[in-house]
Amino acid sequence: MEFTIDIEVVRKVIDDERTRAASEIAERGPIIALAQSQSRHDARLSSAADVSSLACRQGCSWCCHFTIDVRAVEVLRVLDHLRTLPEAEQRRLQERIERNAMQLAGLDEEERARINIECAFLRGGECSIYSVRPQTCRNYHATDAAGCQQAFEQPDNEDIDPDFAPLFYQVGHSHVEAFAQALQDARFDNSVYEFNAALLAAMNEPAARSRFLNKVQPFTDLAGSDVPPEFLDEEEDEDEE
Repeated sequence: MEFTIDIEVVRKVIDDERTRAASEIAERGPIIALAQSQSRHDARLSSAADVSSLACRQGCSWCCHFTIDVRAVEVLRVLDHLRTLPEAEQRRLQERIERNAMQLAGLDEEERARINIECAFLRGGECSIYSVRPQTCRNYHATDAAGCQQAFEQPDNEDIDPDFAPLFYQVGHSHVEAFAQALQDARFDNSVYEFNAALLAAMNEPAARSRFLNKVQPFTDLAGSDVPPEFLDEEEDEDEE
């Protein structure tokens, strides 16, 4: 999909969120700061000028079969939520997470993009951790669900390009990258990890949380990937594919 970057909108979101996130990380720590940032994230998305063009509706879950990358702070926020659930539900979810992680083990990003795997938290066609869902899930919205269905049905077809709402997309990604920059500025781990593998590591390594809060790499057996900000160096009127 090709669209023109709205530099003014992107810069405004980045400047505001980076400043606010930095203050909250310093005052309340990264996990609480993420919760506050996600509330602003949802508010920004809901007020995007082209939000009415979205086709996403409750019960539509094609994208819940695509793998995603997350940051450690998101994993710890999800894990905190899971610890509030009944033990039987925790065990059920851990089994699903383990199964997904095993299926994805050893695959690179391109290989993961070519398979479907149901999210461990998908239940009855809906997200069971919606309030703490990762940033990528908050941003993934399309203007035509048929494109998402086609991507699900033909995971090997790299020519499928679902249509997104340009301003909604830019606002969401600018917000996420601004928070990530604030996290990095504060010296916390800012790498990205495959969601199932990172969540399983956090479950199996109680010390992962303290390592993260002490500003060292949280997962002993996982190598994270660096993802640079998408919009910080964009030139005005530049076209994105």
